[in-house]
Amino acid sequence: MITTETQLKIGAVLCVGVLAGGCATQDSTKATAAIAVSNAAIADASAADAMRYAPEQLQAARHAVELANQAMAQQDFNAASQLANEAEADAALARAKAGSEKAQLAADAVQETIRTLREELGNKQDETRR
Repeated sequence: MITTETQLKIGAVLCVGVLAGGCATQDSTKATAAIAVSNAAIADASAADAMRYAPEQLQAARHAVELANQAMAQQDFNAASQLANEAEADAALARAKAGSEKAQLAADAVQETIRTLREELGNKQDETRR
């Protein structure tokens, strides 16, 4: 016959097992969500021409998400979440750098247009003085 004390111990072990299983599922869900967010961030960075203007940062993001997927396969959900967060940060940096580079190119083009217009204006003023 099982004593009350033994029943309580078995119940406690079962509770711990159920809670641990629930935590693992929660960790898995968080890691899966983090990887999905990082993949979306990489797609955004790619759409912003990061491959052209920030290839190192974009490659770092892709590598980190690849490592996150490997960690998921090994059920190392904490590592997967951390790597996915790193991938998201790298992708955000790539997107920002690409945007900055494109803005700089646009500013340079505007400056060149202004310089050209000033030259033309100066030439016209010289012609009217003659």
